[in-house]
Amino acid sequence: MSDITIVNYGSGNLSSIARRLQALKFDVCITDDPTEVRLARRLILPGVGAFDSAMRQLRQSGMLQALRDASLERRVPTLGICLGMQLLAAASEEGAAQEAGLGWFNARVVRLPVRDTARFKVPHVGWNTVTPLQPHPLTEGLDAAAAFYFVHAFCWSGHGPADTLATTTYDVEFPSVVGRDMLLGVQFHPEKSYAAGDRLLQNFGGL
Repeated sequence: MSDITIVNYGSGNLSSIARRLQALKFDVCITDDPTEVRLARRLILPGVGAFDSAMRQLRQSGMLQALRDASLERRVPTLGICLGMQLLAAASEEGAAQEAGLGWFNARVVRLPVRDTARFKVPHVGWNTVTPLQPHPLTEGLDAAAAFYFVHAFCWSGHGPADTLATTTYDVEFPSVVGRDMLLGVQFHPEKSYAAGDRLLQNFGGL
């Protein structure tokens, strides 16, 4: 059994995450097989793309029940990355179909509500700091100066503050690390974030 299973639902960005984890000496499996997901030790739900199409693909692949069995019933450590974090929410305003999300957190995904649109372009692309708000094993060893690489136009909104582990400011403050028990999400790309990203991935691999 692999240390970490990466869920393949056609979202892209799988190989870069796998390579980074392998460089950190984790045994990694990329799979679109619900049985492998159901039996996983740790799960990463990656994502680059659109919310609606990602949720449709998860439903059509038969992956939803497997994810619930592993993440909710067995309480397997599960990390959503970028779009993967957004899928943990109940819904998103992105897309015309308004597909329901996984609903594991009472949150809604909204377009980044920047006020100064001349200075702060959307999507938010580039390096930004992540400020921890409360201790959690996922963010252990990271300080307020830790910077990560972001590429996103949407963010969480309307969630409970207890679920926010860290925030980032891009004209407005938004949740950049969220978590409850072993359900976790990061809005940035740790696999592209060098030392800080490596630390976070190592922390996840130790859960």
